[in-house]
Amino acid sequence: MEHQTSHKNRTLGYFFGMLGVLIFSGTLPMTRLGTETFDPWFLTFSRATIVSIVSAIVFLLLKKRLPRQHLFSLFMVGVFLVFGFPGFMAVAMTTVPASHGGVVLGILPLVTALFAVILAGERPSPLFWLCGIVGAILVIVFALRDGGWGIETGDFWLLAAGACAGAGYVLSGKLAGHMGGWEVVSWALVLTSPMSAVLTWWTWNPIYLEADARAIMALSYVAFGSMYLGFFAWNAGLNLGGIARIGQLQLFQTFLTIGFAAILLGEQITLEMLFFATAVFAVVFVGRKAQVGMK
Repeated sequence: MEHQTSHKNRTLGYFFGMLGVLIFSGTLPMTRLGTETFDPWFLTFSRATIVSIVSAIVFLLLKKRLPRQHLFSLFMVGVFLVFGFPGFMAVAMTTVPASHGGVVLGILPLVTALFAVILAGERPSPLFWLCGIVGAILVIVFALRDGGWGIETGDFWLLAAGACAGAGYVLSGKLAGHMGGWEVVSWALVLTSPMSAVLTWWTWNPIYLEADARAIMALSYVAFGSMYLGFFAWNAGLNLGGIARIGQLQLFQTFLTIGFAAILLGEQITLEMLFFATAVFAVVFVGRKAQVGMK
């Protein structure tokens, strides 16, 4: 019975993890679309402010109490995932295409696994590490080829965003074991809301009142989708299936992002992209069979 329960949890973990990845895959294209109108930092702070208000209302309606024993961890989730990851990513999207950003952020599974070892005590098997490293090499080689074997300024912003995301994913995944995944991101938003509100006001420009429907759509997506609903599914997946194991699903995000970039921004999909997509899929398939233990 215990084995069946574990298998069921792992299956649900993959389902929710993949749903989260699908939602997150639209983040880079929508962020790039949003930065055509909004300053990247205004886009970052305003989306957090919008959803923090929604979170506060939900908590009041449900009469949820502040989890005081987890305040510091929740605040750090906010620092990494409310400010760090989306802020650095938005700045990067002003200099590189969304499809390029998606490839560079393909190193997220390896980064998440590293933080899972450091912060969560997970101990992936050698096969797991091999798959993570091979997957990272694949996407890095792709990024270099796409940039003419050069490093873009935006790549450094993307790497900083990836580090924030990896740390934030692990912390939020651990907290999801004590409360619902939706509560983790919601409390992180509420706790950082004073900063979000002040910084939204600080970066406000009256010209934003003239924003068109595409810009409003982009802001709405990165707020309610990327910042809110995506984390509901993602945190549940990390908790049910294991942080390092479910983190491997992020390898899919690279190629889903490329697809969204083509649809939303008209960016080109090449045979080379499809080749790397197939290679990464194979790595993820093998990696999900690897054992992940605890220290």
